[in-house]
Amino acid sequence: MKKILITGITGLLGSYLAKSYAGKAQISGLKRKNSSTRLLGNLASQINWYEGEINDVELLIEACENQDLVIHAAGMVSFDESKKEALLETNTQGTACLVNAMLSSNCNKLVFISSIAALGKDASPLINEDQKWVNSPLNTPYAISKHLAELEVWRGAQEGLEVMVFNPSILLAKIGDERSSSQIYRYVLEGNRYFPIGDINYIDIRDAVSLINTLIESGTWGQRYIINKEAIPYETFFKEMAKEFKLTPPKKPLNNWMARMVINWSMLYNYFAKNKIPVTRQTIKSAQSKIRYDNQKINTITKYTYTPLTDTFKWAISIN
Repeated sequence: MKKILITGITGLLGSYLAKSYAGKAQISGLKRKNSSTRLLGNLASQINWYEGEINDVELLIEACENQDLVIHAAGMVSFDESKKEALLETNTQGTACLVNAMLSSNCNKLVFISSIAALGKDASPLINEDQKWVNSPLNTPYAISKHLAELEVWRGAQEGLEVMVFNPSILLAKIGDERSSSQIYRYVLEGNRYFPIGDINYIDIRDAVSLINTLIESGTWGQRYIINKEAIPYETFFKEMAKEFKLTPPKKPLNNWMARMVINWSMLYNYFAKNKIPVTRQTIKSAQSKIRYDNQKINTITKYTYTPLTDTFKWAISIN
């Protein structure tokens, strides 16, 4: 049976990936001392645990030894400018430490769960896997940290590792998962009236897991893949969500003049209220843009049939 180490296994995508391997592989996981294993459910008792920090190279060498595959899903998500150093330490330096540990172990297959944010943003309306990073004020500290982490992964490839990089868009999971990507549901649940005029790029997390596993099994290493179903206007997205949730959707467009006002207000609010999930200039401008991430590469390879958005929303709000 294949041996797989998953970092970030207690997080959203890491836990779903782990559950997809249950009964099919011997799963090891890296977690911090006080990390909750709630998302793993009963599977948590079947996992071989390594407890510590992602920057602990000695621990990582021990964890990687004799593994057939390492899936690096650990990472910090924040759009707060004050978290810049923490993002670099966790996402960039943590990835560098894992790459170094793998180079010192007998495991040479690394799957890196990155983000579409790592592709950067410029004037291009359509972004694919060949996108070249361009320094831009639209790139958040999170995006920068993930881009630099990818550079560490490609360094590992140059030094002998077989690597595969995935760039998922917004992952639609269950409301009860209570992770950062499930916060998108709360915008409608809380009765907000305005919708951004841009597009949202998204994918059902179950489709993301299926695509990632299919591509890993294909054995085509040294590749990057955008994991995204489609881009649709936020207005359409929220209408479909509200219909399934039996709520009133946001009905007023947030035009660019209003967005600038929101940016100014939110900067002030975040400063004084010390909001835990601050709104930034980049996040608001991103929501107002019509950038689309091209999924043609994975569609050509897999011929995958995606879950309809209405079915995703029904599942997201269901109890089971």
